[in-house]
Amino acid sequence: MTETTQTDQAEATASAFFIATDRDDPPLFERHIRPIKSLPNTGFVWIICVSAIGFTLPLLALLGTMALWVLLPHLLLALGLLWYFIRRNDHDRDITEHIRIWPDLIAVHRHNPRKPDQYWQANPYWAKLKLRDTRTLKNYLIMTGGEREIELGAFLSPKERMDLKHEIENALKHLK
Repeated sequence: MTETTQTDQAEATASAFFIATDRDDPPLFERHIRPIKSLPNTGFVWIICVSAIGFTLPLLALLGTMALWVLLPHLLLALGLLWYFIRRNDHDRDITEHIRIWPDLIAVHRHNPRKPDQYWQANPYWAKLKLRDTRTLKNYLIMTGGEREIELGAFLSPKERMDLKHEIENALKHLK
């Protein structure tokens, strides 16, 4: 498949999703899920400051020597990499999933931080939820319906995925 065809297909899927979900009636079930950000900005500042102080303390003994100038670029590189990877991790945690259920439609919109958004919709009557264990994840939550299956809440804890499954199943039971 060419790049243009993939782009056109993604745009068509997004367009169909937004047409289907642009409704006057409110959804019977709506949930935004996102991962917990365990390091707030104040914590980030503290980590960088403590690391900078910890990196420079051993260099005080080398003041006035050539060794200081040899080690200083490595210290700055380590501090810069720490900054970069913490911020990159923070950006990668900007993933969200928006789940909405109407009597005749279930729609999931997944916002990915570095990939195109993903859209899925199906008839709730045919939607099925399954939990399965994999090598890396316990209680991996999968929803099937329509022509494909999707994962839900892969970034959540196993208990949170179980709770999400029960919430969605309860919403689907009230439809039938």
